[in-house]
Amino acid sequence: MFKRIAFAACALMLASAPAFAQKAELGVTFGWVISDGVDFGSSVVAPGGVYTRVDPKDSFGWGIDLGFFVGPNAEVGFLYGQQLSKLEVSGTKIVDVGDMTISTYHGTFTYNFGAHDAAVRPYLMGGLGATSFGSVDYVGNRGPGTINSSTRFSTTWGAGAKFYGASKVGARVGVLWTPTYISSEAAGYWCDPYWGCYLVGNAKYSNQFELQGGVTFRF
Repeated sequence: MFKRIAFAACALMLASAPAFAQKAELGVTFGWVISDGVDFGSSVVAPGGVYTRVDPKDSFGWGIDLGFFVGPNAEVGFLYGQQLSKLEVSGTKIVDVGDMTISTYHGTFTYNFGAHDAAVRPYLMGGLGATSFGSVDYVGNRGPGTINSSTRFSTTWGAGAKFYGASKVGARVGVLWTPTYISSEAAGYWCDPYWGCYLVGNAKYSNQFELQGGVTFRF
């Protein structure tokens, strides 16, 4: 469902772009992703230890984004990213559960600084979409099993610079932060003299921080 929403949002933004501004840019990036997961909320006792957290391991990642300029500086597009990771649980010890692929899908808005034909263009980017945590095959004390895949709402935020020479092929470097909403747990009650008392939650997020470099093609 979230993937469909992300694709639909991107299509709507691209369709709204003025016809005169349909200049495109395609970027391919590679990098290292620093990932963190969430705690269980309470300790889980399992054969071999007591566990309190689950995390994706830091690993290689790559991405591809397509953007259309709607002005000299503004750009709307779609960003796909993938991290080839492993799922691990930690507590009294750290255990690799199995291989896991994390895929991200975001409709994006990018603001590029400087003139459209400048040799160096710093940029800021933000997006809305979804993160899909792929299924994980594992072998436990009771034999093999599979943890099902899960898709959650996420945003993504980036900054960096694009470098162009005389050609339409350039280099790029940047950083990307993708927080993904996982769940909420009760944090207590908040009381207000007008609205009364209600339960408030503590939201849990899994975060991906990527240091990336790559190439950019503009058309």
